[in-house]
Amino acid sequence: MTVADLSFAETERALAEAGVRPVHAAALWRVWYGAGAVADLPAPARRWLDQHVAAEALPTLDVADRSVSTDGRTEKFLLRLHDGQAIETVIMGYPGRFTACLSTQAGCAMGCVFCATGQMGFARHLTPGEIVAQVQHVRRVLAARGERVRNLVLMGMGEPLHNYDAVMKALAIIGDPRGPGIGPSRITVNTVGVVPGILRMAEEHRPYHLGVSLHGSTEGERAQLVPVSARWPLGDVLDACRVYSGRTGRRVFFAWTLIAGVNDTVAHARRLADRLAGIDAHVNLIHLNPTAGFDGTGTSVAAADAFRGALRAAGLPCTIRQRRGIDVAAGCGQLEAERVRRARRPTADPAALDYPIR
Repeated sequence: MTVADLSFAETERALAEAGVRPVHAAALWRVWYGAGAVADLPAPARRWLDQHVAAEALPTLDVADRSVSTDGRTEKFLLRLHDGQAIETVIMGYPGRFTACLSTQAGCAMGCVFCATGQMGFARHLTPGEIVAQVQHVRRVLAARGERVRNLVLMGMGEPLHNYDAVMKALAIIGDPRGPGIGPSRITVNTVGVVPGILRMAEEHRPYHLGVSLHGSTEGERAQLVPVSARWPLGDVLDACRVYSGRTGRRVFFAWTLIAGVNDTVAHARRLADRLAGIDAHVNLIHLNPTAGFDGTGTSVAAADAFRGALRAAGLPCTIRQRRGIDVAAGCGQLEAERVRRARRPTADPAALDYPIR
């Protein structure tokens, strides 16, 4: 465990156990997350830092590579973890704001056929500190330009709800006003449909936006694209979303990747609208991005517009998501940490995994 894994209360307890007054936790967090300097720490806090923390600030992730899109609006970082695994983190620039796309696992066990991360297989979960460290990396990059990150989306490498406890602890640290201070209204947790995780978010009234990737409006249609449907069928996913929306009063954002000839017709859209009946829903349509392991093609602009029109005619809010960073493989479904791909051991059957979620 590193200091980035510690909540504020845990920092206080760690100090108390070492015989240091817990009040110094605030000064330590200013050093780790704000503009504080080690030299300004009270002597007891400095001694504790020297004895218990190898570095004088939050652990950083080594930047193994950096790619910038030709339009300059998207920046992707290949970040090396302490054990040699690697993840990718993306900064996306929009007028007046920046959004960071964070990874929650090295690889992914869900196996979505059109997703480069899913094609890699699963290596391991990230720790809370490794998730927090990505936010700190983004904050440092943007601060050097006089900018700051506004929104976070957990849509990078991995399935956030497969790593539930670490993700929720990281988000609590990220949202703490004594730390990064990025509030829950600016954070979206996306899942491919891990039903126990959705229900747990509802039960615990987690204050984050929920995004759910569907891609199919029938069980068979979805199963061809999302193998984990064998574990959590579409009907169960949508029932969990109804529970979530009903208990929290929040809208659910559904993602739908448009693949030509597979799920992009008006008939698909109408069937999707029927399946989402009774859910406070917004549908985000995503053009398929190319990956080496999938030979499908993206839908046409006309077909995407017709799909959106059919959903809107059924009363569903719908947006076609802007494409960003495709030329540097930073778009939705393209993250794969290619330079370390061969070091991973793929998981052959994601539906057979023992998911650590109650």
